[in-house]
Amino acid sequence: MTSLPGDSDNRDLEAEPLVCARCGTRTEGPRPTWTCSVENGVRQYFCDTCSRENLRAIEGRLDSAWW
Repeated sequence: MTSLPGDSDNRDLEAEPLVCARCGTRTEGPRPTWTCSVENGVRQYFCDTCSRENLRAIEGRLDSAWW
């Protein structure tokens, strides 16, 4: 994941629990196997299970609303 210089979304991932935008699964700290998606300027995270179940839609760059 890359960020532009001066990006305002410089949150500390270790301090804030991640929540899957699809199923609501919570986790503490960063998870390298979770998927991060930016849709309409909003960063969303998806757990391993939701990412696997929707892999073709993710590769096709469909917004999660279409899954």
